[in-house]
Parts: sequence; structure tokens; C-alpha cells
Amino acid sequence: MSAALARVGVLGGTFDPIHHGHLAAASEVCAALGLDQVLIAPTHRQPFKDGFDSAPASERLEMCRRAVEGDERFAVTPVDIERGGITYTVDTLTDLRDQLPGTSLYFITGADALTRFGDWKDVDRLQTLAQFVGVTRPGHSLPQLDTPHLLVEVPAMAVSSTEIRRRVRAGAPIRYLVPRAVADYIAQHDLYAGGMHD
Repeated sequence: MSAALARVGVLGGTFDPIHHGHLAAASEVCAALGLDQVLIAPTHRQPFKDGFDSAPASERLEMCRRAVEGDERFAVTPVDIERGGITYTVDTLTDLRDQLPGTSLYFITGADALTRFGDWKDVDRLQTLAQFVGVTRPGHSLPQLDTPHLLVEVPAMAVSSTEIRRRVRAGAPIRYLVPRAVADYIAQHDLYAGGMHD
């Protein structure tokens, strides 16, 4: 990460595993808003998925790194994993602000999540740390938001991490749903095949 970057997107999530839908969202927002870079920020543990039995943080981090390798628009930050505990967006953005002084941050999330923005931790402070960008698929009605967030349409992809884990358990192919390097990593490390994930 370079402190010289003026406009940086932050895409946070469990990324269990990261897939082409995540990367398409990052790419579309990067282009639509003219961002210098998008940081992929895997959570340590999400507050809304506490108790969710995900792949270890180190494995999710490595899959993210492999997914974006060779694309200079994207980088991966371990900021939440290094902090540990439950990941709250306010902590992610506070730490990144310290690491990237003078940079304008754009936090990218699903548009549906922004309809619950009032329930997020330290919501008043959050709005001073970043501009929030909701992504939605074309053809889906945009939610009515009480706060002045940005909305970006992303080409529809019927893929989710839950479905990818289900397909791995079932022995179904995941090629073209995730980057090849991620598919190879899942196979090499026997991730998700044991049925431990919901």
C-alpha cells in the first residue's frame, strides 16, 4: 500500500472463499468512482456471523492474495486479521486511516447491508471515516436509503460463498466461479470438503 494513493476502496468480507462476484464488484466500483486501488480486507470474525465456522483466517487471507495476484488495481490488507477478535467496520476504517493518512476511503458493501446502516457500530463516527458505496445487481430495485450513500450497479452473478462451499462438499465443479488459483488452493488444502461449514 502506498500512502500516495488518493482514493482507495475497501471491500470487507469473510471471503470464505473469495469468488468472481467479489472481484466483479471491486472492479466495477473501481472504474465507476475512478479509484486508485481497492483493498480486499478479510474479516477475522464478523459480528453477524459469530460462531459461523469459516475456514481459518490465514487460509482466507491467502486465497484473497492469490485471487488478486497480477491485478495492480487490487491489494489485500490483513488489518482485521492482525487485530483479531470480532471485526467491526469502524475499527477497519480507523486502522486504515492511520495507515493511509490523507487518503479518501470508500467502503464497498452490498446495498442491502446499507439499509441496516443505522445498526452498525459507531455509525456516526463511521460516516466521518469513509464514503459508503452500496453495490447492487442490474434489475434489482435499489433500496431506499436514509443516508447519502453512493450506489453502483454490478453485472449480475449468481454466485455466493455459501454455494461454492456446498458445491465443494458435493464434489461439483467450482471452476469459473472462483479464480483458478483459489480453486487450486481449496483442492490442495482440502477446504470445505469435510462438511464442517453451514
